[in-house]
Amino acid sequence: MPQDRFSGGSQRWRALLAAALAAALVLPAMARADSRETIDANTRQALLKLRGYAAGVDRLLQRAAGVLVFPDIVNMAFGEGGQFGEGALLIDDETVAYYATAGSSFGLQPGHGLQSQVMLFMTEQALRDFRGSRGWKIGVDGDVALATLGDGGRIDTDAARTPVVGFILSDTGLLYNLSLEGSNITRIAR
Repeated sequence: MPQDRFSGGSQRWRALLAAALAAALVLPAMARADSRETIDANTRQALLKLRGYAAGVDRLLQRAAGVLVFPDIVNMAFGEGGQFGEGALLIDDETVAYYATAGSSFGLQPGHGLQSQVMLFMTEQALRDFRGSRGWKIGVDGDVALATLGDGGRIDTDAARTPVVGFILSDTGLLYNLSLEGSNITRIAR
């Protein structure tokens, strides 16, 4: 009995489909790359939003060796899709480099198609490891503990003790049911 051409190589077809989807999603976004000024302005707005959503985050921001902000992550498609965004790495409140993030997004929820991501490098070593990499994949090259809010809207102290703390924001507040795992972050020229 002849084998169905899709069943024997289903993993290969899925990989090809995923690569085509990623290219279709990322290449148009890269073609409309934001300027330095736009990224910097949007980064400041994202940090203002974060301060409004999480009491006590200022103390963490001051303690952080570096702050990586992706102010406009665009999620594309429903089910298994992709995401892309550009952002800035801040050290001592000054932009020192620009980065892009791309990855899969699973189970995209309507209303959360656009989000911001903020990562705080709480140790010099975590920041050095990030900056020294050619590409940094969350969950492989480093872990990011998503911060949650405890009583009174204060940041959970357990996440604040990890080398890298992450926040995912929407226009309505912090998001907890998403993951940064698998996102690829690479330095870009601006």
